[in-house]
Amino acid sequence: MTRVESNSTAGGPRSAADSAALKSGLQQQVEVVIVTGLSGAGRGTAARVLEDLGWYVTDNLPPELIGRMVELGASADPPIRRLALVMDVRSRFFTGNLSVVTEQLRARGVRTRILFLEASDDVLIRRFGFARRRHPLQSESTDGTLSAGIASERVRLSTVKTAADLVIDTSELSIHQLHRKLEEAYGGGTPAALQLTVQSFGFKYGVPLDADMVLDVRFLPNPHWIPELREHSGQEAVVSEYVLSRPGAADYLRTAHHLVDLTTNGYRQEGKRYMTVAVGCTGGKHRSVAIAEALGELIGAQFDEPGESDVVRVVHRDLGRE
Repeated sequence: MTRVESNSTAGGPRSAADSAALKSGLQQQVEVVIVTGLSGAGRGTAARVLEDLGWYVTDNLPPELIGRMVELGASADPPIRRLALVMDVRSRFFTGNLSVVTEQLRARGVRTRILFLEASDDVLIRRFGFARRRHPLQSESTDGTLSAGIASERVRLSTVKTAADLVIDTSELSIHQLHRKLEEAYGGGTPAALQLTVQSFGFKYGVPLDADMVLDVRFLPNPHWIPELREHSGQEAVVSEYVLSRPGAADYLRTAHHLVDLTTNGYRQEGKRYMTVAVGCTGGKHRSVAIAEALGELIGAQFDEPGESDVVRVVHRDLGRE
C-alpha cells in the first residue's frame, strides 16, 4: 500500500501537484456514504447490505480519521472505491457539526451522501424489547425510561436528519424490503452479485453443513466398480462421459439446473447473496464430481449472459481424500 501523508503530519504540507493528484484520484475512485440514524432503526442491517453490495464498511470511525481513511482507500491497491461509515449517537462524531465533515470531503472531490434511518417510537420500543438491550441514551434521560432515551436521541439527531440525502423509515419494512431500497440507492444501478458454489462431496464423509441444496447422484452406476475407471476422477473426460451418458443422468442434470435457477431467482428477490449446492455420491470422486462440473458449466453459461453479475464456482470437497 502506498503511504499518503496528511497535511497535518510532521512531514509538512503536500506540494500543490501532490494535492491536485490526490484530489483527482479521490474524484475518480472514492465514494462515501455516512450511515446513521436512530438506535434500533436498522443501521446494522444497512451495514451488512452495503457490505454485500461491495462497500467497505467501518463502524464509528473517529471524525479526525475519516479524511485519512478516505486517502488510504484511494491509495490502496486495489483502491477502496466505496466507503460506508456507520455512525451512532455515542460517537464523538455527533459532538460537532455533521456538515463540516461532509463539506470537507466534498471540497476534496469525494462524492459524499448521508443515509438516515428512523422508525416510530412504538416500533423502536418493540425492537429493543425483543433484543433485550438498553437504549444508549436511556441512562442519561431524566427518568431512565426507554421512551425518554428515544426522545433524547431524536432531539440530538434532528440536525443530522435534516442534512441527510436519504431518510428511510423502517417501521413497516421487512429486512428484504430494506435490502431492496438500499440496493436501489447504493447498488450502482446493477443488482448485487449472487455468489453460488457447486460443491461435490462423498456421503460417507458427511453432508456439508453449509449446503443450501443437496443433490444425491448415487442412483447412477458407480465408476468405482469399473477397473479401467476406478483410478480416474470425475474431472477427467473418460469418467465424465461415462457418468453423463448413463440413463437418467441428462434428465437429472436438466432438472437440477432448473431447480437451481428457480432458487437463485428467489434468493435475489429475498436479498440473499450466497448459495451452496452440494452434489453427493458415495466417495466424492466420480459421479458427484462429474455432475458438479457439468452443473457448474450450465449455471456459468447462464450467468455469463449480458446484464448478469453473478459468480459461480465449482469445488470438490472430498476429491483425493480416499
